[in-house]
Amino acid sequence: MAQPAAQSATWPDDPVPLALDTAPVPEYGTGSLADLLPTLAAGQGVPGLTRNIPELIPADRNCVFLIDGLGWEQIKAHPDEAPYLTSLLPSSRGGTGRPITAGFPATTATSLASVGTGLPPGLHGLPGYTARNPETGELMNQLRWRPWTQPRVWQPYPTVFQLADEAGIHTAQVSSPTFEHTPLTKIALSGGSFLGRLSGEERMDLAAEQLAAGDRSLVYTYYSDVDGKGHRFGIDSDAWRGQLMYVDRLAQRLAEQLPPRAALYITADHGMIDIPFDEQSRIDFDEDWELRAGVALLGGEGRARHVYAVPGAESDVLAVWREVLGEQFWVASRDEAISAGWFGARIDERVYARIGDVVAAAHDDVVITASVREPHESAMFGMHGSMTPVEQLVPLLEVRS
Repeated sequence: MAQPAAQSATWPDDPVPLALDTAPVPEYGTGSLADLLPTLAAGQGVPGLTRNIPELIPADRNCVFLIDGLGWEQIKAHPDEAPYLTSLLPSSRGGTGRPITAGFPATTATSLASVGTGLPPGLHGLPGYTARNPETGELMNQLRWRPWTQPRVWQPYPTVFQLADEAGIHTAQVSSPTFEHTPLTKIALSGGSFLGRLSGEERMDLAAEQLAAGDRSLVYTYYSDVDGKGHRFGIDSDAWRGQLMYVDRLAQRLAEQLPPRAALYITADHGMIDIPFDEQSRIDFDEDWELRAGVALLGGEGRARHVYAVPGAESDVLAVWREVLGEQFWVASRDEAISAGWFGARIDERVYARIGDVVAAAHDDVVITASVREPHESAMFGMHGSMTPVEQLVPLLEVRS
């Protein structure tokens, strides 16, 4: 009589963690935010920089308009609210009609540092919204710069603006006066002149003036309220749509004032996704004893978590997080995330321990909140941070005079 086949030790409905090689790693070196300014400045003759985005044609005068929170997918989904930006979609990435990638995590502090330094997160060293300072053991908020840390120790590399200014390029940043003296501006966007203006219209007009002020110019301008409305009300709200309509007009206003021999590039630091306020979509770390076990610090943000384990508990924390979240998040050890290239091809030694012992990047429409530790962030409707297309893909729209 035939013997019954041995039963598998794995039940059919056991969770299967997402394979790490399915994570869409940013296009560092060929088409990421970190490659934009080096490509433009190299085309202007600034030494030591490389044209990493080969689709872009050099121009004597370059202006980058960065719209915080306005990803590629959001523009495509709202042609009625953004008719001008929509009309420019075919121009993206040198006329290929393709986006570029933000970098991981897709969050403002990391992305602005990548833009300004021309380096991926593994080199500039801002690997998330919050990250552990290995010198103190504290969580460092890299957007608000709390607790205080010496800026040039935290990020020692020169910015592309500084290199351009030293090479004789007329260099200027036009933004809100609020940002002029912040540490993030100092380590990511300093070099040449900082010119503060309150209204969006004033910024567009002044950016155009600064672009015309030199035979070779590199100008950066920024608008943040699209991101702010998205966080508070979501990208399916009237408030967000109103901001999109406004910034669409700003972009056209700037484009219509370009001086001769100029190129305008309209981009963003990340996209955004709305997360419902229900238990399936929002996993509260502060209420989940399994996820808390062995964790000393929870860093990053809801869709891109750095998890710092109690010494000796690293492998256990990885196993639990992968078991609990592995179907919804790419869950990697620090070394796995680094080997996969999530933070770029190389990691500076000073940056290594800033990255979590475990790194969790959302695949599904879900976040890991922390209602007690992070009440403000946990109450946000719109979220970002991970490597999904809606967060990761950003435009590189182009207008030339």
